[in-house]
Amino acid sequence: MWILFAFGSALFAGLTSILAKCGVRETDSTVATAIRTIVVLVFSWLMVFLTGSQNQIAMIDGTTLLFLILSGMATGASWLCYFKALQLGDINKVVPIDKSSTVLAILLAFVFLHEDVSLVKAVGVVCIAVGTFLMIEKKKSDSKQIKGESWLLYAVGSAVFASLTAILGKIGIVGVESNLGTAIRTAVVLLMAWVMVFVTGKQHTIPDTSKKELGFICLSGLATGASWLCYYKALQDGPASVVVPVDKLSILVTIAFSYLVFQERLSKKSALGLVLIVAGTLVMLIA
Repeated sequence: MWILFAFGSALFAGLTSILAKCGVRETDSTVATAIRTIVVLVFSWLMVFLTGSQNQIAMIDGTTLLFLILSGMATGASWLCYFKALQLGDINKVVPIDKSSTVLAILLAFVFLHEDVSLVKAVGVVCIAVGTFLMIEKKKSDSKQIKGESWLLYAVGSAVFASLTAILGKIGIVGVESNLGTAIRTAVVLLMAWVMVFVTGKQHTIPDTSKKELGFICLSGLATGASWLCYYKALQDGPASVVVPVDKLSILVTIAFSYLVFQERLSKKSALGLVLIVAGTLVMLIA
């Protein structure tokens, strides 16, 4: 059953990227992150009360709570980087780099969670790494050169923090109902996101957010909430070294919609990279 939740996570995560891109065309990415986190928080706590897991709050020990908080902080940092990268760069460029967190997450799972990495899984990791490299295309332009470099830094930051999120989240949901764990983490992300809004002085831009973009931001929050609930349920029941790669198949959903919505096309090099990423993911799934 955990594999179905992993695929569900991939589907909703792919939709999240497209909806979020639509919501940050004019809206500041930090503000958009903070707003959408409110939606995710409401969604996640609603699921907690629907499943009756709120009664387990008092049973959470200090260590588990610490890792849930750390996981939430890593998620917050990853989101802030990711949506800034989406605002500055093309989806087809940002998403593959973000998905490269799979490689680092697998290595961390091997080191800290002692999950086995067989030869077949190693081949899958190499395919994902090479595929990601092929999909990174830096286009030079006169006035946008600095902008072109900055999206890459934010995308790499998103990948690093996302890999930490998976490992910390895996440790933090041991013995905790997955919906409750997700809700606690989301509360941390919300706090972190709004702190960043006020630290960067972006709070004055909130009233200027258009209703159309606000709608897309809220829809992306709902998609994220659904993705998270599936993801952490899969992490709770399945191995992180397999759940994470399956979740990253969301790249297929994202690229398909980026072509339909934004007319972003893949070059032959990027298409080959996409094939390698998918092949590597499938190899790890059957390993």
